[in-house]
Amino acid sequence: MPKPSCVSQNNPESQELMQYLAQQLMMKGIIATAQPVQTSCLNRCQQGPVVLIEPGHTMYVNLTKEKIDRIIDEHLIGGKVVSEYLIDDSVWGEPIPPASMAR
Repeated sequence: MPKPSCVSQNNPESQELMQYLAQQLMMKGIIATAQPVQTSCLNRCQQGPVVLIEPGHTMYVNLTKEKIDRIIDEHLIGGKVVSEYLIDDSVWGEPIPPASMAR
């Protein structure tokens, strides 16, 4: 059974960040190409709130409004990864293709 998402009714701070992200993407005019999608658990509770950007398999951790602004401007619009906000390599790796997990 999946765990609940970090963005839940029980966590107003994460709800606010998700709403802020969507609003900023709309204000910048890129919501059609960069859409926030609420997922189920990504198993990164100690680093949350997190955002995973695809393509690129880039995970940013410990989000704040200020970090979201910079990620939008520098990564999504500017094309440069904001390295100081990335999840540590020791707890994140290359994506695993679903075919390799199939039984």
